[in-house]
Amino acid sequence: MLSLDWPWLLLAIVLPWLLPRRRPVQAAALRLPGTLSQQIPSATGPKPHRLWQLLALVAWLCLVLAASRPLWLGEPVALKREGRDLMIAVDLSGSMQIEDMELNGRLVDRYTMVRAVLGDFIQRRDGDRMGLILFADQAYLQAPLTFDRHTVSQYLRESELGLVGTQTAIGDAIALAVKRFEQLDQSSRVLVLLTDGENNAGRFTPAQAVELARKAGVTLYTVGVGSSEIRQRRLFGSRTVNPSAELDRAEAEFVALSESTGGRYFRARSTAELDAIYDELDKLEPIEQDGTQWRPQTDLYPWPLGVATALILLLLVRRQHG
Repeated sequence: MLSLDWPWLLLAIVLPWLLPRRRPVQAAALRLPGTLSQQIPSATGPKPHRLWQLLALVAWLCLVLAASRPLWLGEPVALKREGRDLMIAVDLSGSMQIEDMELNGRLVDRYTMVRAVLGDFIQRRDGDRMGLILFADQAYLQAPLTFDRHTVSQYLRESELGLVGTQTAIGDAIALAVKRFEQLDQSSRVLVLLTDGENNAGRFTPAQAVELARKAGVTLYTVGVGSSEIRQRRLFGSRTVNPSAELDRAEAEFVALSESTGGRYFRARSTAELDAIYDELDKLEPIEQDGTQWRPQTDLYPWPLGVATALILLLLVRRQHG
């Protein structure tokens, strides 16, 4: 199909007829003897031949046509892409600031480690549609499902502990993810939830929210974050404590709820274990998603531009030898 990228430029066709015309300059009359006056050619010279005028008009029309950028559009081609729909829910509760994780040889809090490793995981998700939920006292949608993983990474980097409270509304985070998935016609509907403790806030309990997830076809993968032991310095020596006692109590429930949706529960006690968990998630079966339509196009402007150039050169040669 023939199309013009800038059809409004065709209005320039009438420009030659709109420009003011120059009137020929008439020299003062000078009477000469009859025989001499017949030998002096007329000052105005002969009028251009109509053929050359027609060629000049065709050259102008070709220039205007080339400027409007004619295109030949092929048949639409549907682009399919394979990927996963992943909603990631990240715990921002107060306990995520416990420093019991190691990152690059230094002791850091749980959220710093999660943010670093999760950022790399997001960047590897080429072809996946991803969203980000942050939760503490309540759950908030920070980034809707999108193929723009760079924006999702940026929102994750900009989030801070205490941004949405200090408690843990796990049920609300799951329910919010289910609500967002239900707005999609076709989706793999995978929720990856990272937390370090029990549900102690929000409108929904984890069991209620997971029931909604099962009905909506959402698969839940829960990642428990927290070391099994850390050494605390005391006035006299040190002692070993378990900073994840709350998470240990909730693990059995997380296992049951995740498996009821066809998912799994993972425990990340270190950076290496969290990396291994993300490798497991990479193996999730992708689905074919509707992509955009693409129409192949071919630029045709070189043809009228070439014709105009040839005609202009011909007119210049004629003028030089005319």
